[in-house]
Amino acid sequence: MSRKALVVDDEKSIVKGLKFSLEQDDMEVDCAYDGAEALELARANKYDIILLDVMLPELSGFDVCQAIREFSNVPVIMLTAKGDDMDKILGLEYGADDYITKPFNILEVKARIKAIIRRSASVESMSEMIFGDLKINKEYRRVFVRDKEISLTSREFEVLELLAAHSGKVFSRDELLTDIWGDEYPGDVRTVDVHVRRLREKLESNPSEPRYVRTKWGSGYYFQA
Repeated sequence: MSRKALVVDDEKSIVKGLKFSLEQDDMEVDCAYDGAEALELARANKYDIILLDVMLPELSGFDVCQAIREFSNVPVIMLTAKGDDMDKILGLEYGADDYITKPFNILEVKARIKAIIRRSASVESMSEMIFGDLKINKEYRRVFVRDKEISLTSREFEVLELLAAHSGKVFSRDELLTDIWGDEYPGDVRTVDVHVRRLREKLESNPSEPRYVRTKWGSGYYFQA
């Protein structure tokens, strides 16, 4: 079955180039040129990946990403202006899984898409990890706290799963960045900090005093069983 992507950018030349390139990899591609249209398509279709520009008419990419997270965990890659670190951080805060800066190399885009889809679609062993009120279903990539399902992005799930699978082991921010995002990822360790903060906000009853995802000051992060 072919994968399905949504490409969102108000620059038609960028949309055209991405659509053509992804279709060469047998992906089905829908296109949108403003935020409102993108959100409408995201609600009406099931996508394997969404490429979402930050600067859009109608609704910003941030607004669209935040709205999508209310009903879907589809992987979202934000397209940001070159060197604009605030856009990158905000994109992650609003629920994006990754970001790519413009101008970009289409081969890098395709490699990042393949990596994130592969991770999102991977099926782990049919087992669950249970820690008190927290349940992590590895097969279906679902997380529950006190039997209430918690909506995580694919990257948030991967961070949680890695830490929980090695309970008590301290991972440095650099190690997490490499293990989750890969050796070639151009971002920095602030990406890890954003995802950990979002995990705590979703999992913990008191994020400032986390029960599960803990900090080892000067060293990194670890999971407390």
